[in-house]
Amino acid sequence: MKQVLNFGLIGCGLMGREFASAAARWLHLDSGSSSGGLGVEPRIVAVCSRTTASMAWFRQNIPDVRLATTDYRELLADPEIDAVYCAVPHDLHEQIYIDTIEAGKHLLGEKPFGIDLPANEAILNAIAAHPEVFVRCASEFPFYPGAYRVGEWAREGRFGTIIDVEAGFWHSSDLNPQKPINWKRRIETNGEYGCMGDLGLHVVHMPFRFGWQPNNVRALLSKIVTERPDGQGGMAPCETWDNALLACQSGTDMEAFPMLLSTKRIAPGHGNTWFIKVTGTELSAAFSTQNPKQLSYLPYAPGDEQAWRTLDLPHTSAYPTITGSIFEFGFSDALLQMWAAFCDELVNGETRQPFHCATPEETHLSHRLFTAALESQRTGQTVSVERSRP
Repeated sequence: MKQVLNFGLIGCGLMGREFASAAARWLHLDSGSSSGGLGVEPRIVAVCSRTTASMAWFRQNIPDVRLATTDYRELLADPEIDAVYCAVPHDLHEQIYIDTIEAGKHLLGEKPFGIDLPANEAILNAIAAHPEVFVRCASEFPFYPGAYRVGEWAREGRFGTIIDVEAGFWHSSDLNPQKPINWKRRIETNGEYGCMGDLGLHVVHMPFRFGWQPNNVRALLSKIVTERPDGQGGMAPCETWDNALLACQSGTDMEAFPMLLSTKRIAPGHGNTWFIKVTGTELSAAFSTQNPKQLSYLPYAPGDEQAWRTLDLPHTSAYPTITGSIFEFGFSDALLQMWAAFCDELVNGETRQPFHCATPEETHLSHRLFTAALESQRTGQTVSVERSRP
């Protein structure tokens, strides 16, 4: 007998529709596998948006939706709602996330978990005051089979001494200078982080999970398109950073190594490319969603020939599915796996596989990194990153 989790959605944009699709595909998870299934099923019963038009798709396509409201407080007041997925602009995170937590609703929120460091810390304070509420941050890319394999190797200590780490998230949706201005181009709604706040948690999720935390950062931030059409016949200034390169030092003083993190909204030729590369003395590995079936790796022992090898990965996943191993894994599959991890940990107390969703503490470290990166850009200096909450 599956436990039903009633979800409310706050924010009915692209990612809200993606979650609705993942919930509709829940039967895709293989309940007949050796794991016996998750014992949980999410149902979307309520949606909230500032515009009624964006809720129409949910009412038409999700039969369980019984509440559609423009006031998120009405959704939070519903005693039958167990958990909330929130995907709203960054300036709304602090108030809505805190209200959700204080209403006793479990929360999966979108990055960056607050528009800036003070907002993030306010959210974490609310979490600390309500330990009965389960809170995680959405980050789906580590659930790609190639990325997941890199994570397995990291947990097993297969890399030896880390030489360096590279991770990034690149797309080219802002390459067209005629693309109209939107909320991500304004500091008031996106925050001063720019592309770091929009993309950065995806980049740092895996490095942070395996203890590769930045000691310091030298940031190179770029504003490439300085103004865009405002939709009213004029032009509006683009206030936020388009691209960011963060050169960090990680590790202890005795085993420090460089870590290069990059977030780009303007990366010509890249549709939506997430990647990670780990170079070590005993094993190196590289994975990119640009070639989602391929995992490159180089094992090494003294005297070995140094040659990169390529695995053509089957459809393997953290949680078994009905999909045959000969087929390809894609973005919607990664989202389904992320949601399975969230629901699994919420209901069962721990995940049945070793990788779980991004934690609030990891979002806080990302804010400390991005805040230091802004200071580095302003001063042209390498800036230390605080290692823990004060």
